[in-house]
Amino acid sequence: MNAEISDSINSEIFGKQSNDSWKSLCAQLWRSVTRARKLAAPKTTTFRMAVNCRHRVEPKLDPLYFGNAIQSIPTVASVGELLSRNLGWCADQLHRNVVAHDDATVRRGVEDWESNPRLFPLGNFDGAMITMGSSPRFPMYDNDFGWGRPVAVRSGRANKFDGKISAFPGSDGDGSIDLEVVLAPETMAGLETDRDFMAYVS
Repeated sequence: MNAEISDSINSEIFGKQSNDSWKSLCAQLWRSVTRARKLAAPKTTTFRMAVNCRHRVEPKLDPLYFGNAIQSIPTVASVGELLSRNLGWCADQLHRNVVAHDDATVRRGVEDWESNPRLFPLGNFDGAMITMGSSPRFPMYDNDFGWGRPVAVRSGRANKFDGKISAFPGSDGDGSIDLEVVLAPETMAGLETDRDFMAYVS
């Protein structure tokens, strides 16, 4: 699925001067998948995404630091609130959560894990979760191992579950984004007939 985020959706959410198409896309996915799941209004839904901690800690890590410097952050809302508010509100919730993930938050997460080590749980445990993986910022199509530019980028079979989405830069370039979307069959069918979502998909 190749989702090209148009200027109109970004203008609606962030104003004409913004280029924050990533949060626009995440907000659109969160609302559309939640709507397709036909969940009850009081149920809590979660959109989980990874954040880069390199520039969030003090002192900042070197940009070329090779270790794993990401943390996963959940943004939550009730289904009724998520679907009754506009797309801009949803994107703003994601934005505020990312901005709030500062040095103190990163260090609390590390201290918590050190005091109680555990594997990171993957899955859609309550039927209302979405997990965004990878990032369209990674220059996947710049990799050339001697036989030319990649034809396509895929994430393989690992870590797949209902609600797992992986994002890569679009093979067409020009700011497009390729998405791998894993959903239950009935949810996928609902998403494919969602005009609000499909208007931005090619």
